[in-house]
Amino acid sequence: MKKKYIALASALLIANTMAAQTEVTVGVMHGKDYGVTYMLPRTELEIIINATRHTYTPGEFCRYADRYLRLSDVSGEAGEYWTLDNVRLRPAGVPDKDKVYFVKLKDKTTAPLMELTEDGIVRSINLPFSGDRPRKDSPARTDDERERTVDPRRFLTEEILMAGSTAKMAELVAKEIYNIRESKNALLRGEADNTPQDGEQLKLMLDNLNLQERAMTEMFSGKVTEDPQTITIRITPREMKDEVAFRFSRKLGVVDKDDLAGEPFYLSIADLGTVPQPTAEEGKKKELEGVAYNVPGRARVTLTKDNETLYDDELPVTQFGSIEYLAPVLFNKNTVTKVQFDTTTGGLLKIEREAKE
Repeated sequence: MKKKYIALASALLIANTMAAQTEVTVGVMHGKDYGVTYMLPRTELEIIINATRHTYTPGEFCRYADRYLRLSDVSGEAGEYWTLDNVRLRPAGVPDKDKVYFVKLKDKTTAPLMELTEDGIVRSINLPFSGDRPRKDSPARTDDERERTVDPRRFLTEEILMAGSTAKMAELVAKEIYNIRESKNALLRGEADNTPQDGEQLKLMLDNLNLQERAMTEMFSGKVTEDPQTITIRITPREMKDEVAFRFSRKLGVVDKDDLAGEPFYLSIADLGTVPQPTAEEGKKKELEGVAYNVPGRARVTLTKDNETLYDDELPVTQFGSIEYLAPVLFNKNTVTKVQFDTTTGGLLKIEREAKE
C-alpha cells in the first residue's frame, strides 16, 4: 500500500485524541472543514537473534572412514544441532492506538503537505515525498552453497560403480581421493605433465580438484549442511530487572522463555529519567492546538547470560518520554515550515522555516 501524501492546512490545526480509533483514515467533510487522522509510534524492543541450524548426514562409507582415510570419531547416526552466532537489540516504532490524533482544517488557510507511513505514523510536513523503499531481493546462491549440493557420484569412475561390494567401493573411492591429492601436489610444485602456465587456468584446475576431493571425502566423513536463520523477538519496554527474554537450546534452537529446555537470557531495562513526566494538570495545559509529537526518554538496556554481558547500551523509549505540540503559529501564510519526524520514536528530527516568495 502506498504511503499517504495528504494536502493539509495547518494554520489553525486542532489536535484531538481519538483513542478508540484503530485505523488511520483520511476524510473530506462536507462544508468548510476537512482533516486527517494520524498516529504517533510507541517503542517496541526487538531482540534480533542470528542462529544456525547444522544438520549432519552420515556418509555411505562412514564405517570405513577410519580404515581408509584415518578419520576417527565419524558418526553413523544423523543428527542436528544449533549454534548462536549473534544477538543484537534495537528499538522499533509501531503505531500507538492510544495516540491517535485528528487534524481539523479550517478555511482561509494555506495547505501544506503531510506524509504518513503506510502504518499511519506521521513522517513529515512540507517535505518532498520520500517514496517507497526498494524491496530486497533474495540473495543469490554463492559458489560455496553450490558446492554443498554437488553429488559425489558424478565423479566416480566406472570401476568404482561396478564394484561388487560397499567395502570394495569404499576402498576404490579412497584410492581416488589419494590420487587427487597427488595431482594437486604435482600442480602446485609444477611437476605435472599438464601444468598450465596461466595462473587463472591453474586456479580453475585446483578448484575443480578440491571440489572432487571434498565431495568424495564426504562419502566417508558425512556432510553438515548449515541453515542460517534470523529470529526476532519483540518486547514492550518497561522497567524490569533480570527477566527472561528468551531461551536457547543447542538441540532445539531459540525456544520460548518458559521452555526449560533452553538456557535463559536475561533482560534488564532501566528508565534513565531523561524526560521529566508532567503532572495531570501540566498535561492538560500542554494540550495545545498543533501537531503532536513524542519526546522519547532514554533507557539502559542490558542483556546477559551466565553473568556475561552480551548487550549494554542506551536506547530511546517513547513510553519513558512525553508528548509536545508544534504550535499553529509555525504554520502561517508568510512562511513555509518544514518538519521531519523520526518514525521509530515519533520525535522531531529537524524543523526549518522559510519565508514564502
